[in-house]
Amino acid sequence: RILVYNKDITSLFLEKKLIKTKEKVVLVSGSGVDIDYFYEAEFPDNISFLLIARLLSDKGLYEYYEAAKIIKENYPQTTFNIVGFIDESNPTAISKKQLDQWIDEGIINFLGKKEDVRLSLSDSSVYVLPSYHEGIPRSVLEAMSMGRPVITTDTYGCRETVIPQVNGFLVPIKDSKSLARAMEEFIKNPSLIKKMGQESRRIATERFSTSVINKVISETIEL
Repeated sequence: RILVYNKDITSLFLEKKLIKTKEKVVLVSGSGVDIDYFYEAEFPDNISFLLIARLLSDKGLYEYYEAAKIIKENYPQTTFNIVGFIDESNPTAISKKQLDQWIDEGIINFLGKKEDVRLSLSDSSVYVLPSYHEGIPRSVLEAMSMGRPVITTDTYGCRETVIPQVNGFLVPIKDSKSLARAMEEFIKNPSLIKKMGQESRRIATERFSTSVINKVISETIEL
């Protein structure tokens, strides 16, 4: 058997002739999330957005910044947080100079690297990951488990986590304007935050919890 995170990986394996048919492919929805550890949290009083990632351009950092800049023109009190670190070994890493500029402009609030991201998620209203490509993004699953609506990109891996208009929005990759419009939906209609957040929690519990994932894996290898 071949365990894959999303259908696009299966298509790629077929295209590259790594497999002949889909017969032995088993779709597994990521590595799973501990829905007890990542508990359903109350929302903060003020609307804030959060991105958790290594600070790479491929994670959509520039689009997040540009969208935040657009939003702050009309909603200056909105907070845009980032949790992560600069991976200097990666050629797509943003520079410290660039990050400092965003902070100095008052666009981005940088929270640094955190081993436990639960408090940061609890202090956020909406989780954002404008990544260019993923398997199944763990940070999105953790945000969903804590009851956060999600804005992510309509690309492989990411699109598996969001049902559009149900638990969040999908936007095109490298499109900061579309990302800003999705953010503004939550600002204009704050009731969507709780409504879609509840759906995120439901989806995380039903599809992405470690108990569900482990059951699929166990049955596949016939334990």
